[in-house]
Amino acid sequence: METTPRFDVGHGYALYQGPSWDTAFHRHAAFQIAIAIGGEVGMVDDSGTCHRAVALVVPPMARHRMLATTELRVFFVEPRCAFADRLRERYGTGIGVAPELLRLSDDDVRRAGARPSGELDHRLLAAMDALVDGQVSMPDLSARVGLSPQRLRALARGQLSMPLARWRVWGRLRRAVEALRAGQTPAEAAAVAVSPTRPI
Repeated sequence: METTPRFDVGHGYALYQGPSWDTAFHRHAAFQIAIAIGGEVGMVDDSGTCHRAVALVVPPMARHRMLATTELRVFFVEPRCAFADRLRERYGTGIGVAPELLRLSDDDVRRAGARPSGELDHRLLAAMDALVDGQVSMPDLSARVGLSPQRLRALARGQLSMPLARWRVWGRLRRAVEALRAGQTPAEAAAVAVSPTRPI
């Protein structure tokens, strides 16, 4: 019996539950935890190696593609939250097998997702929060957190292994999903997500 796909967004995470299809190679600004509901979930990494397990973890910016799965739960855990600290400590830079996460629940992620990372620089966390909450230019953003634009960019690359522009894209996606869940039309959600801004 087919189930209706489910989407949820909370502080520090997003959730999708439903079927998956073969995808093109892509990257996320968040950790991805893919959990099979029966059977295994499959992914292919940048080297072409296929990984199959009941649960897989993909760190931020790791290039990969999903293989078709009848039903799975996928948590996207933002690197700015405490749950991401646990994932950084346990998993490396590539796709990791994680059978211990098979029973991971919404509540588990919600509690740790609500707390800020204890590892990331507090100024970087403030900048990430500002970018998720709305549009702001790099000069304004760096001034807000007390760093030069160059230092803020370097901090993001050093601690997140990605530019803040990539995080901004994640913020836009998050705002669009939140708008859809609030009952807005796709066109309205797109308008909420995208507005003119100076590049980061």
